[in-house]
Amino acid sequence: MCRFTAYIGPEIPLERIIVLPQHSLLEQSQNATEAKLAVNGDGFGVAWYNGQQRAGLYRDVLPAWSDGNLPDLCRMIRSQLFLAHVRASTVGETSRTNCHPFRHGKWTFMHNGQIGGFQAIKRQLEADLPDEIYSIRQGSTDSEMFFLTLLANRLNDDPLEAVNRSIEKIRSLQVGINQPNRITCALSDGHSIYAFRYSSDEKSPSLYLGKDLDSGGSVLASEPLDESPDRWHKIGEMDFIEISEGARTTTRLAA
Repeated sequence: MCRFTAYIGPEIPLERIIVLPQHSLLEQSQNATEAKLAVNGDGFGVAWYNGQQRAGLYRDVLPAWSDGNLPDLCRMIRSQLFLAHVRASTVGETSRTNCHPFRHGKWTFMHNGQIGGFQAIKRQLEADLPDEIYSIRQGSTDSEMFFLTLLANRLNDDPLEAVNRSIEKIRSLQVGINQPNRITCALSDGHSIYAFRYSSDEKSPSLYLGKDLDSGGSVLASEPLDESPDRWHKIGEMDFIEISEGARTTTRLAA
C-alpha cells in the first residue's frame, strides 16, 4: 500500500505539508503507522497547480527520503493546491511511469490500494478504453488504469458519476474473482480536490481530512500529520468528498 496527501487553501510552500509536520508524508515514507508496510520506498511524486491549467509534476523512482532535491523543491515551490504520493508497489515494476500522481490535461490523480484480480481483467479494461485515452497510457499499474477508466467515463463532466461508473465497470468484470477491491483515491482538476474510499470488504486504505490548520487550508492525508486528534476526521467507507475554497461536500458512492 501507499501513502499520500493533498492540500487546497491559501498559497503555501509545499514543505509545510510534505516535509515539516511531525508525521509528514516524508516521515510516512519510512514510518507509516496505518498501512500494512511501514516503508513506502518504491518511488514518489508531487503535482502542483500554480496559475496554469496543467499541473507541474515531479516524480522519481528513488525513495522519497533519499532524494536530496525534494526538500529544496518543497521549500521553494508555493501552491494553493497540490498532491503528493509515496509508493509501496503492489502492481507494476518500480519505474517513473508507475509513480503517482498521474497527469492528463488538467487532471492529476493518485491511488492507494488494489483492484482485485487486476491481471485477469486488465485486457478487457484496456479494450474498453477509447483510442484517444488508451494512447496516453505509459505504465503498467492498476492505479493508472483506474485513472484512464475515470477519464473514459466522462470525468470532465461529473467526477462523482465517473467514479460510480468506473467502480461498476470493474465489478462487472470480476465474476469469479475472490480478491477484494480496496481503493482510496484523490484527484484534482486544479480548482477542487475530490477523494473517496471504496472497498468490497470494508478495508479500504485510511484517509483523513485535516481542518483548521495554521494555513487555513484543508488537507487530505492517509494518516494525520500531527497528534491533534480534534483536527483530523476519518473519511468513511463509501464516502466521496469534494473540497474547493470555501466549500466542502460529502456524498455516498452508489456502488
